Amino acid sequence: YYQALHKSYSKSAASKNKLSYRTLAGVNLYNQVDEAEALDSAMVARAKIEALNVADRSGGALDVAWAAEGGKITDKMGDFGRNINRILQTGGNGDDQSYWKEHYQMFQCAIRATQDAYMPNAQRKKQYLRIYTDVARKNEELIRYLVRLSNARKTSELLAATNQIENRKAQVVAAAMGRWRSAGWTTVDGRE
Repeated sequence: YYQALHKSYSKSAASKNKLSYRTLAGVNLYNQVDEAEALDSAMVARAKIEALNVADRSGGALDVAWAAEGGKITDKMGDFGRNINRILQTGGNGDDQSYWKEHYQMFQCAIRATQDAYMPNAQRKKQYLRIYTDVARKNEELIRYLVRLSNARKTSELLAATNQIENRKAQVVAAAMGRWRSAGWTTVDGRE
């Protein structure tokens, strides 16, 4: 088979050296090493930047914004929760309390969503400050509502505690007329 079909190759094999092709391919591969190293160093640098971005955007223990703003948000949420618990004491009903508890749970959900979100710490801090502002505003609204409930209750208690003043004008007039007659005074007609 080899003798029949590849006779021309056997005659020219000595003149065609494969070493030159191998040398040329090796030189081309050597040039690619520099490009590969440059690409590798660029990728390593980009990976470091992305690792910092992931650390910056991840919540949990790396949440620097919560470390800065979490204390005052927690305090304000505590005040809000205590004021919600005062609703029944000041004369509100269960529906009012459940309405305000829904707001409290909404703020809790917003805090958890911000903590779990993949966002930079600067944006996370802005979200925490917005939540703090909203909680403070709702707490002020709740305080005004509690004051209104308390005033309404006190007013109704005062109104219930006041005695009904009887209309005693007729008795007073009769007593005065009796004293007047006993003193000897008479009317213009001469009647007593």
